[in-house]
Amino acid sequence: MSVAGTLREVLAAHAARQPEHLFLIAPETGHTLSYGGLAREAQHLARLLAARGLARGDKVALYLPNGYQSTLLFLATMAAGCVVTPLNLLSQRSQLAYVVGHCDCRLLFTSPELEKQLREALAGVARPVAVIVIDPDAPSIFGDAGPATAGVALAAVAPGDPALLMYTSGTTGTPKGVLLTHANLIAAASSVAAWHGLGPGDRCLSSLPIYHINGQVIATVTPFLSGGSLIAPQRFSAGRWWADVEAHSATWINMVPTIIAYLLNSAEPGRDYRFPSVRFGRSASAALPPEQHQAFERIFGVSVIECMGMTETASIAFANPQDPARRKIGSVGLPCAVEARVVEGEIRLRGPNIMAGYYKSAEQTAAAFDADGWMHTGDLGNRDDDGFHFITGRLKELIIKGGENIAPREIDEALLRHPSVLEAAAVGVPDANYGQDIRACVVLKPGAQASTEALREFCLAELGRFKTPREFRILAELPKGPSGKVQRLKLADVA
Repeated sequence: MSVAGTLREVLAAHAARQPEHLFLIAPETGHTLSYGGLAREAQHLARLLAARGLARGDKVALYLPNGYQSTLLFLATMAAGCVVTPLNLLSQRSQLAYVVGHCDCRLLFTSPELEKQLREALAGVARPVAVIVIDPDAPSIFGDAGPATAGVALAAVAPGDPALLMYTSGTTGTPKGVLLTHANLIAAASSVAAWHGLGPGDRCLSSLPIYHINGQVIATVTPFLSGGSLIAPQRFSAGRWWADVEAHSATWINMVPTIIAYLLNSAEPGRDYRFPSVRFGRSASAALPPEQHQAFERIFGVSVIECMGMTETASIAFANPQDPARRKIGSVGLPCAVEARVVEGEIRLRGPNIMAGYYKSAEQTAAAFDADGWMHTGDLGNRDDDGFHFITGRLKELIIKGGENIAPREIDEALLRHPSVLEAAAVGVPDANYGQDIRACVVLKPGAQASTEALREFCLAELGRFKTPREFRILAELPKGPSGKVQRLKLADVA
């Protein structure tokens, strides 16, 4: 595996050593990209950026769906010495305008179907931003010769230079820009590759969006660093998932609990699901209910490694062991790439993958770290005697009923044991007597039925009276961020 200090050096090493080896496979179009091809496209992009007056450290934003060009531009921008800022396609217009204004991007790539809503948001930005509209699935946006700027020299890039400016989802306030350096990303991806034993022969199947840290670092930078390949569908499809695994010989699959739930629900009774090319699956970005974890392994024959990370840690902090005999179901695992400790119930982290800071916010950056450089995660949890960590909730999501702390995850997992429930999430709501009481929102499996009274009776048996939700809401879908993580606090406003 490469020990280069920058992503440009990683690319140069792969292009020299294995130029014909595939990096990217786009299942819908059949387009593929080799490491040599990626190096050529990155050179073309670097010269285009320089010709437009962009220099080392300038910001380039991507407002794109997943696609061949989206992945290429994500890596090539960083290799060129600029800072890539992927924009969340789920953002409201005002939030999108805020992020574009705050990130100081000089240039923005978008697709034809997204151009209209992007320009509406840009009307709320006080400075001009150049926009290039591209086909996200085009094999090249430059053609064989590239732009007519071959004489432009590339700016130097150092390990401590910023590479990725990623904005948090902002579900509890204004989005914060997390600044990650080349060194941060390489430290994170190196740790993931070492933990999972990844190399050039591995292929990852991931449909997670390129505008989320998991889709960026775990699914894209990690295969890139290890010299492997990425199978990148435009979007998740339960109907195509296993066909893509078999057609492209995936050796590991990158998932979130929502994907696992939908794959389980779409499983065909009586079918013998076995995928000999797949060494393991990986689940992160939200807690994986133990029942779904075990059911997935039983039905599909794929071992799932539960992990946990944050945008601020370049998507990695904990991972269960690769050996299923050593893991602990329900735990996010052992520290991976970081030092970890629990202080007053909160997990704190320190390591080489931890962010450089929040962009243009020295005050927020200072508040995120203690005097010894430990970062406050906001996650509540504990550590057992074997060093495994368990997440019990978020500080801001904890339900405090009558002075008693209740972890929403406990309510979620109880409801998921009901045979009609596909997804569930609990949240605290104001209560005159207890201060807070519990609201549970559920999505039923297609064709299934369950009344709120039936759900209440089920919870009484599973949780007892005190932890049984006061209110139940049956919804068509739960609000989620780009990673598939439920935006729990939004459920407090559900009518």
